[in-house]
Amino acid sequence: MRPAAKLRAMATTAAVVGATGYTGAELVRLLHGHPHIELGPLVGSSTAGRTIADVLPSLAGVVAGSIEGFDAASIARRADVAFCALPHGASAPTVAALREAGVVVFDLSADFRLRELEVYTQWYGAHGAPELLSSAVYGLVELHREALRRAELVAVPGCYPTASILALAPLLSAGLVEPEGLVVDAKSGVSGAGRKPGAATHFAEVAEGLRAYKAGGLHRHTPEIEQALGAVAGRSVTLTFTPHLVPMSRGILVTAYAAARPGVTAERCTDAARRLYEGSPSVVVRDAGTHPDTLWVRGSNRAQLAYHLDGRTGRVIAMSVIDNLVKGAAGQAVQGANVRFGFPEGAGLQALAAWP
Repeated sequence: MRPAAKLRAMATTAAVVGATGYTGAELVRLLHGHPHIELGPLVGSSTAGRTIADVLPSLAGVVAGSIEGFDAASIARRADVAFCALPHGASAPTVAALREAGVVVFDLSADFRLRELEVYTQWYGAHGAPELLSSAVYGLVELHREALRRAELVAVPGCYPTASILALAPLLSAGLVEPEGLVVDAKSGVSGAGRKPGAATHFAEVAEGLRAYKAGGLHRHTPEIEQALGAVAGRSVTLTFTPHLVPMSRGILVTAYAAARPGVTAERCTDAARRLYEGSPSVVVRDAGTHPDTLWVRGSNRAQLAYHLDGRTGRVIAMSVIDNLVKGAAGQAVQGANVRFGFPEGAGLQALAAWP
């Protein structure tokens, strides 16, 4: 199942496990156009044996063959890296089997993002491969680029954490804001809930409404954001995180609030972010006072950030927009794989946003 146009000597070959969900399909889309990575086996569970064109109609006439069942040994023979786009909890045993077979793995579930087993158990339940937690590298490329170069197991960050961390990390690393009292207000398109239909994501339920969910510190991404920002701040960080579901298919807007330290301006925050993300092909820091729009990044692997200062209350307002399926998932995984295998970091990720 390798398109003729992609056959190249010495290519790195990638398998996609869980290829038929939204994130898996996005991985296939990006990898198919990658100049250095060859698309290998596409693996599913309930769809194994069906043609790719039947399960993923957007690939009809582009990618031939059928969805395969999972076989770690077969993947190890035919691929150098596997991207696992499976649900939380279901991913860990699959990742363990692939690592046992010697495959480099980029896992897009939450199963390996949290360092402490106790914290994972509190938020997700029993872990399927706790012995691998300590070996996983958190895959936010802009903050962990060097560690990714040697990684064998990469925990690809969640979409909400990506947008939140990118916005706040420059402020904490530069000491521009207080680490206490952080607030993250996040809004996401419904594709973040996955492909499986449900009442909460039914068209009639979301098309003309806007609602928060899992408020009061109940969302599972909360400890992931706190862990990453705590590492940047050099101390424990506790924040208020409230997600919202908005009537669009793609995109995340984060508006975060932090208490400014004396003398801080929006321009200083902007400069700090530009220093931290200098050289990144994916993060764009706009001028102070800009209001980023999710439409500006739709379909791309880019994040756009902007900073404001509310002088009346003394709070910095940090804004971040990403496409939840690209920079928030599949694109971020490919970006990390580029670093891991020595390719240009932006390879295969140069598509512009689909605007308007």
